[in-house]
Formats: sequence, structure tokens, C-alpha cells
Amino acid sequence: MKKILFRLLPLLALAFVSLHAAEDKSIAGARAADDERLLATKAADRARLDAIFSDQLHYAHSSGVVDTKVSYMQSLLTKSTVYESFDYKERNFTVAGPGVVIMTGRVLIKATSNGARADNDLNILAVWREENGQWRFLAWQSCKNPPAAAPAGK
Repeated sequence: MKKILFRLLPLLALAFVSLHAAEDKSIAGARAADDERLLATKAADRARLDAIFSDQLHYAHSSGVVDTKVSYMQSLLTKSTVYESFDYKERNFTVAGPGVVIMTGRVLIKATSNGARADNDLNILAVWREENGQWRFLAWQSCKNPPAAAPAGK
């Protein structure tokens, strides 16, 4: 029994190392794809947006409005929504399964929507999926953080 265990131990270690390397590669791919998404979104670049957004994109804004790939791209390309900046305060990636990475965190977003200024402090949940060897933006859900409480006595 001990001989079998000693023979299996290196195989188990190799499997663990391989799994960890695959997770690291997935996280690096999703992180790079998110960086590209931010640049493409700020630039409102049709080709880049089309390449990074999944055809099944489900984008739920903190306002409750839900966009598809088509409707979200339309709002960006017509400049009815213009993003000025994304400032991640926290951005974490977790491999959820083969070809799926979950991104969570907190981001400060400055944007204009239909002419109205919006400075949002958001908690976010995003899903990245590997499609034909490319990481694509599949889903987004965000909620606004409450404003910071005023100091007591003021």
C-alpha cells in the first residue's frame, strides 16, 4: 500500500501544479481581456468592442437597466453613454470552472449618460468566458455603494 502511495504522490503533485498553472493562465487572460475592455469602452471602438464582448453579453447596470451586446454597443457608439474613467479599488479574479473566470471588486466610474454626469462607486460582479480561445466579456452586475456617512456632529 505504501509503495502505491509513494508512486502516486508525484503524479498528484504534478496534477496540482498543472491545475494551478492553468488557473494562473486563465486569470492572466481574463485580466488582460478586462484591461482591453476598459480601453475599448472608453474609445467606443466598434471593432474592439465586438471582439471583446460575447454575443450573449448580459450587462446589468446599477440603475437596473439591462443591456445586450447590441444595445450596450449602440449606447457606446452613439455616445449616449460616454465613460471617462474606471478606477478599480479592488479587482479579484477566481476560476469558476474550465474556461470561466469570475471577476469581483469595487470600481469608481466617471461617465455621462444621456447628458447627465454620473460618478458611481460600484461593487461589481463580472463573468469572463473563453470562447474559441479568446476571453470574452459575458456578464456584468453592479450595485452602488452607499455614500460615506458624514462624521458625527456635523
